[in-house]
Formats: sequence, C-alpha cells, structure tokens
Amino acid sequence: MLIIPAIDLKEGRCVRLKQGLMNQSTIFSENPAEMARKWVDLGAKRLHLVDLDGAFAGKPINEGAIKAIVSEVGNEIPIQLGGGIRNLDTVERFINSGVDSVIIGTAAVTHPGFLHEACFAYPGQVIVGLDAKDGDVAINGWAKLTGHNVIDLAKKFEEYGVESIIYTDIGRDGMLSGVNIEATVRLSEALRIPVVASGGVSNIDDIKALCEVANIGIRGVITGTAIYEGILDFKAAQQLAQELTG
Repeated sequence: MLIIPAIDLKEGRCVRLKQGLMNQSTIFSENPAEMARKWVDLGAKRLHLVDLDGAFAGKPINEGAIKAIVSEVGNEIPIQLGGGIRNLDTVERFINSGVDSVIIGTAAVTHPGFLHEACFAYPGQVIVGLDAKDGDVAINGWAKLTGHNVIDLAKKFEEYGVESIIYTDIGRDGMLSGVNIEATVRLSEALRIPVVASGGVSNIDDIKALCEVANIGIRGVITGTAIYEGILDFKAAQQLAQELTG
C-alpha cells in the first residue's frame, strides 16, 4: 500500500487547509519543489498535488509551482494532479508537461461527458476525486453538497474507465481525527477499480488499520497535515505499509 504525500498549492506555496477552508490555511513551505524533493528523498513512490486556487477558480492557477515540481522530481516518480481541471485542453497540457495522472473532481460530477472524453483520450491516466460528507458528494472546492451518493457516482465513473477513485472524507480532512475506514471500505467493496483513502490521517495506527483492509482494493492513502506537523513519521509509515502489504 502506498503512503502518498500531499502537496497542496495556494498562491505558489505549499499549504494545508482544515476541512477545505481557504481561510484556514497553514503555510509549510515557500518552495513546493523543495518539499517534493524532500518526500522523494525520504522514499515516496508517488506525489499528490492539488491546485487549491484552481479548484476554486475553475482553472489552473499554480502552474508555475506545478512545473517546478515536475522538473524537480517528475522523472523519478509519478505525479498526480488535481484542482481546476475542467476541460480536455487542460488535461492534455498537464499530461504533455510530465504529470502522470490528472484528478478530475467537480467537473466529473457537473460535466460527466468531459470525464468520459478524458478517459477515452488518456486511458489509465484519469483519476476521479470524490469528496464527500456523510456520503454526500461535494464540489467546487467542497463549497457545495450535491445530493449525489458517493458509491452510486463511483460506480458510474468506473464504467467510464477511470483508473481509480480518491475518496476524501471532508469532515475529517486536515483535522487529524482519523481516517474514515468504514466508509472507505464500503466504497472499495462496491468497485472493481482501486480506491485511495484521503482525509484525517493522524498517526501510525491509521496506516496499520488501512493496511489490514488493503486487500479489498485500497491502493494507498494520501497524507498531508500529519506528516507536515511531524505527528506521523513518513518513513516509518511507509516501512510499515511495505511490511504489512508488500
């Protein structure tokens, strides 16, 4: 199982939010490319980038920081990117620039035809990010609940050919309150494609709990606040995951 460091970008900096609130951000680095290098040097096998400004603006904003990260580590490990990816031209631009996979969130819900086209054009390189609160999918940087059930939407997108689903419990993201294991397991059991957990990782016990259910299709977990604040030792977490899941 992969332990995937998150690099959230706001105004060119690496930050973390609490429950997706842009006014509740903590700056962890003025140089996101240096942060990417740090995680790769510690053994990260994949990086998760989010253009937070882009998620709210509906178009990429932090392209300079993204390009710097790709230039720094893109030849060494896969990079997945989300935030403001709302059309095929943007998908093409990032894939051609060295991003391994794009993450489509809001546009997957509001413009499923676009998602279908992206999956057809770039097979194996399109991930859907489903962010939910109590099973209700949220869009527009978590600002709006849609009334769509997360499992129903995930099944629909699986048929489109998405490579995997990133499931974020927005009630827990950035709160260090523990991963919503039960909801993640329910989603994974309903799908054939892999699920990546996100939101709420607080300590090594969360990693251990996820490893125990990894065999049902949980590929990995994205972690941010816990590793940035030193509550979770990234290297130790990765070593544990390797020992328990191979």
